[in-house]
Amino acid sequence: MSIANELAEKQREISVSEFFERNKHILGFDNTTRALITSIKEGVDNALDACEEAGVLPEIHVEIDELSDDEYKVVIEDNGPGVIKREVPNVFGKLLYGSRFHQIRQSRGQQGIGISAVVMYGQLTSGQPTTVLTRVGPDHPAYRLDLRIDTKKNEPEIKNEEIVDWEKDHGTRLEITMEGRYVRGAQSIFEYMRTTSVVNPHAQLTLVEPDGTRTVFPRASEDLPPETVEIKPHPQGIELGQLQAMAKNTEATKITSFLQKDFCRVGLSTARKICEASGVREDRKPKYLKTDDCKDLMKAFDEVRMVSPPTDCLSPIGEALIRRGLRTEFKDADLIATTTRDPEVNGGPPFQVEAAVVYGADKITEEEQVEILRYANRVPLLYQRGGCVATTAIEKIDWRRYDLDQRGGQGIPRGSAAILVHVASTNVPFTSESKDAIANIPKIEDEIELAVRECARKMRSHIRKGKKMRKLRKKENIIRQIIPQIAEKSAQILDRDVPDYERSIANIMNAVMVTPEITYEQGVGHDVKVRVTNYTSHGKKVRLIVEIPPDGTLEDPNPDKIGLEDNKLSWEEIKIDSGEARTFEYRIRGLPPDDVSNVDAYLDGIDAALIAGAEEWEEDTVPETAPAPQQIDPDEEEITKEVEV
Repeated sequence: MSIANELAEKQREISVSEFFERNKHILGFDNTTRALITSIKEGVDNALDACEEAGVLPEIHVEIDELSDDEYKVVIEDNGPGVIKREVPNVFGKLLYGSRFHQIRQSRGQQGIGISAVVMYGQLTSGQPTTVLTRVGPDHPAYRLDLRIDTKKNEPEIKNEEIVDWEKDHGTRLEITMEGRYVRGAQSIFEYMRTTSVVNPHAQLTLVEPDGTRTVFPRASEDLPPETVEIKPHPQGIELGQLQAMAKNTEATKITSFLQKDFCRVGLSTARKICEASGVREDRKPKYLKTDDCKDLMKAFDEVRMVSPPTDCLSPIGEALIRRGLRTEFKDADLIATTTRDPEVNGGPPFQVEAAVVYGADKITEEEQVEILRYANRVPLLYQRGGCVATTAIEKIDWRRYDLDQRGGQGIPRGSAAILVHVASTNVPFTSESKDAIANIPKIEDEIELAVRECARKMRSHIRKGKKMRKLRKKENIIRQIIPQIAEKSAQILDRDVPDYERSIANIMNAVMVTPEITYEQGVGHDVKVRVTNYTSHGKKVRLIVEIPPDGTLEDPNPDKIGLEDNKLSWEEIKIDSGEARTFEYRIRGLPPDDVSNVDAYLDGIDAALIAGAEEWEEDTVPETAPAPQQIDPDEEEITKEVEV
């Protein structure tokens, strides 16, 4: 008994702050290099979320000053809505305190750990408090607070508080002193800022490095991401314990009302089907449900057919903005192919996958492995590349089929390419609290593979069209040097006029060449000319189809006999004689210069073997349009109209 008493006296509660203080590696502070990156990442992610929620285009300034060999002062400043004075201690000085943990919608931060963990790491390694300067509006004062975290209690401690002058009308500035090591390279603060700017083209990011180097990642779009909508839990995405807690805390007095009001996509008829399948009476009070009753309900959730959760809780980047962001980084790329998959559901939480493939940029060499840009909810993932589902999906693809070098048909390919993968979800299944990699969930892996393959097919088509065009142009140059000389010599020998040799050149070339030309003029738009030359021995009836960017406005097509459907512009069949060319023209207004960098063209009625510079037209050549919205029973949509009796 004495030993039991002795052990009992040693037992004590451990606060979450104390736990993470002793296990800081779990949060990404496992070495001084990574700790500095993690601190910047958490601060910038918070600033981006705050600006977007307030409807403000983000302007974020990051500055790193070296105080000694292993100590730095980190400054992160934004133009967001600011933080009201009474909330500053809790937001920055208390772990597991935040506004997003209970919300089911896409956001960068959710657990309320990140920025307060940075404050904790700073005081742990430097002994200095964190300084917070914040202002919520031009008619409000700016407050400066110095704070620490009492890790024994997980409570903030205010060391100093004052009203100060600040030129900003609103925003927040953090100053944190910490132990660290600043490096450049693949896993660095510069790389984090660079890759963040790619998928957040609406933000302007500025980085001042310890040596004074100042880099501005300019804003490429004036449009904020679509605002996400909070949704309720979906029955197929909860655990048994969560169901028990919800039943205990609900205000509903009947199971049917509980299912309708506390869950999404459950109407009265679905609620009754769930009760019937589970054997739980419809008028049963949720608060008195037993464990076996909840287990029966969980089984019924899987058996009863339900509509997938709504997807307005997600905010994908979109193909146009991905292209725009990548174009700022890979300015000279020959091709940027993008795709955004339709939303899917993994259990209960919805998710959406986007992908892009960049090809032909000078900064990427043929001999190196392709660069993989991984993102989750618009946040770059710099570490644990090998343990991420995005890498697994890419390695499974046989890239030799897409004209990239890959030894053995497995692993990361080599070539002048970069691959981007973005997963948006209300609950990204990270492998750890440091949020460095996405877990290998089969459904997510399948969606990533499908998205990347779709972009890879576009890349392969581009590569092969380019090879064929280069070969034909080389052939044409040689022919045009030889044939005129033969014609002139023959005419001299026979004492005749020099014959028209264009048909002879066409006979030898035996191809229909499509050559697009794009010019941009500020205030006018993109003028596109597509020249179709018939280098065959016979006249051809040509029907040309080109894809139009969905966000642009089409003007002045010539010839004007056109069809326009699903962003595909087509001209009626036009006869082009052997050796002749025809030019098709149109203008695209309303897009930035880099948004129209190539033309996807197709020819209908021409043998694919004769086409150069375009594709043979088939109904499934281009991606299908989005499917029609899922039909929902009116009872399922109006889930809140039932009045409890």
